[in-house]
Amino acid sequence: MSSAYIIANVTVTNPEQYEQYREFSSRAMQESGAQVLVRGGKTEALEGEAPARTVILGFNSMEDARAFYNSETYMKARKAREGAAEMTMYIVEGV
Repeated sequence: MSSAYIIANVTVTNPEQYEQYREFSSRAMQESGAQVLVRGGKTEALEGEAPARTVILGFNSMEDARAFYNSETYMKARKAREGAAEMTMYIVEGV
């Protein structure tokens, strides 16, 4: 079984509302056993443009990553994020 990573590039457009998203997403991460590898922090572009904010979560498998994304708690987080941020999120299979 391979590991998997959720990678999210985020541009926060409403910081106050985004805090609600952070609360629910943090809870979902804890519930799912996600390993938080990157959550914000300084970004330096080497080629192209760096995203405003990057999040990388580690999981034991692609199935675990999808289960996190589709969990009831993370669905609440996604709802809270509406109008608060623009996000690109995807799963990458690890080695």
